[in-house]
Amino acid sequence: MEDHIAIRRRRFCTACGSRFTTFERVELCEISVLKNSGDRVPFNRDKLSRSIHTAMRKRPMSTEQIERMVSAIVRKIETSGETEITTKDIGAMVCESLKELDAVAYIRFASVYADFASIQDFRDAIMKVESSGDQ
Repeated sequence: MEDHIAIRRRRFCTACGSRFTTFERVELCEISVLKNSGDRVPFNRDKLSRSIHTAMRKRPMSTEQIERMVSAIVRKIETSGETEITTKDIGAMVCESLKELDAVAYIRFASVYADFASIQDFRDAIMKVESSGDQ
């Protein structure tokens, strides 16, 4: 269920016979992100979306496909039942999704997420993509 969407239900009161309408919304727990610094911040879908869009810049992927990927990751986070998630876990979910969709975007994202410090880090990531058959 997306934000600001409610389920509209028509009800019937068995005591008085009146009909009335109710609107139901899924109430999800506030999810906190535990950053590497130890800080806790509220989960921000827009920040996740921006980082994925940045990795996918100038790649052959439509905005709709990217938004579906973002929605799938958000849904996975929200349905995990946890109220806290680490940046490492979010990054791993994004890497997993990007690796399946676009190897170049995966390398771009992984280089920031994993804080690549050398050319060898890039080589290792490329080898990982090539060995999995997602070229």
